[in-house]
Amino acid sequence: MYDTAEDHAEIRDALRALCAEFPAEYHRRIDAEGAYPEDFVDALTRNGWLAALIPEEYGGAGLGLTEASVIMEEINRSGGNSGACHGQMYNMNTLVRHGSEEQRRTYLPRIASGELRLQSMGVTEPTTGTDTTKIKTTAERRGDRYVINGQKVWISRVQHSDLMILLARTTPLAEVRKKSEGLSIFLVDIAEAMQAGMEVRPIRNMVGHETNELFFENLEIPADNLIGEEGKGFRYILTGLNAERVLIAAECIGDGRWFVEKATGYARDREVFGRPIGQNQGVQFPIAEAHVEVEAASLMRFEACRKFDAGAACGAEANMAKYLAAKASWEAANACLQVHGGYGFAHEYDVERKFRETRLYQVAPISTNLILSYVAEHVLGLPRSF
Repeated sequence: MYDTAEDHAEIRDALRALCAEFPAEYHRRIDAEGAYPEDFVDALTRNGWLAALIPEEYGGAGLGLTEASVIMEEINRSGGNSGACHGQMYNMNTLVRHGSEEQRRTYLPRIASGELRLQSMGVTEPTTGTDTTKIKTTAERRGDRYVINGQKVWISRVQHSDLMILLARTTPLAEVRKKSEGLSIFLVDIAEAMQAGMEVRPIRNMVGHETNELFFENLEIPADNLIGEEGKGFRYILTGLNAERVLIAAECIGDGRWFVEKATGYARDREVFGRPIGQNQGVQFPIAEAHVEVEAASLMRFEACRKFDAGAACGAEANMAKYLAAKASWEAANACLQVHGGYGFAHEYDVERKFRETRLYQVAPISTNLILSYVAEHVLGLPRSF
């Protein structure tokens, strides 16, 4: 079953009303200052949206990934950027699905209330990129502690989060049967870590997306912060990565719809040579094509959500949804910018800001080429290319 105009109408209407309190001028100012939208994220938290995936018994809404994807979509469709807060959505699944009962009862109610933020996930490293099984960050068990050494890169929202999901190798690669074994997941208290062996170096970037490089030198964390079984972390992290790809797809769909609506409105109102520019097929067709591709991507997004929420394998659907949505939003962005002409480059129209923001998803959290490699190998059965 796929989303129709009537499905999730209550969620969509409520999100649109909240987002209307943070108009384009707000997001434009945040972008210009390279700041973090604290007020916006706090409002989302107070209204329970960032606790959507937390079970009701721990203070959350107990919703599925389907509903979470609608939340992310509507934020972007309203002109905002879910990149400021989407980490709490997809990181939540790792803790909810694989954390101990004690961990869930300790952290989830405080995250749901907004007392704590779980916005960061430390996986990517400078020398391994997407080759996650080759990460070099280690966690060595010493009594009731783990000692962590290594480096991470492109770790976002560290300065605006209390907790971080961290992936580290607990058994050397040379000592495991399969390279996906021997990796473990930990919950790290960021404030404590920054005083005890974790250094944070911000990375300035094109979209003002708050992201960082992390360095760990003999960082000690309690053994109780291990999530699930030692050595099973790669399997656990896939839960979060599939959710991440689906939610990023939803954000791209929101962006795509924003671009289509913005371009359509401008093409209808802008007159040149005595007629609306939207009367010209050369203007119409790119917008119409963008709309078609965004709507198709949305269907794949809901199929991925359906499988995820049912507990079924959804790696192929999650990857394909992300690929289609990122491609659709980028083509919609280009069409929108082209329709606006020179005005598309002016900050006051917001097109250039959203243009920069949606470009990120051709590369992150996984590049389009790696998705095609995944589909070729795991769906079509072609030989592994790397």
